[in-house]
Amino acid sequence: MARRAKTPEGPDTGQPGGDLVVRADEDAWTEQELAEVLEELRAQRTHSQAQLAALGAEVTGLMRDSGDGAGHDQADVGASSFERDHELAVLTSERDKLEQIEHALERIDDGTYGVCEACGQPVGKMRLMAFPRATLCVTCKQREERR
Repeated sequence: MARRAKTPEGPDTGQPGGDLVVRADEDAWTEQELAEVLEELRAQRTHSQAQLAALGAEVTGLMRDSGDGAGHDQADVGASSFERDHELAVLTSERDKLEQIEHALERIDDGTYGVCEACGQPVGKMRLMAFPRATLCVTCKQREERR
């Protein structure tokens, strides 16, 4: 059985967040607990935005300097390709992380934070406090990872 806790109004929106779901064996979210999660998400968002700006500039430089390989031996070209591919992978990963952060903040605002997106059951307050971007309960996450 899930219970809902009233969320305080946050600076990310002008509206109260509504009720947050908790598992039956958990206490309702306190304002301090929710404030800690919001602070963590905002710090992660700021960090990700800075990382994206830095990575974007680096990738742009790598793409501009990739050239056709003239004057470079095969090892230089291979190293450049590897570095460019690695930076693109990191950039994509950081963009995904930022999207997850934004999604978590939206879910807090609309009151759906803490509800598993797969089964509709509570994710668990302790899980969310440890990993604020979680959208799946442990059972659904384990099922997803087995696939």
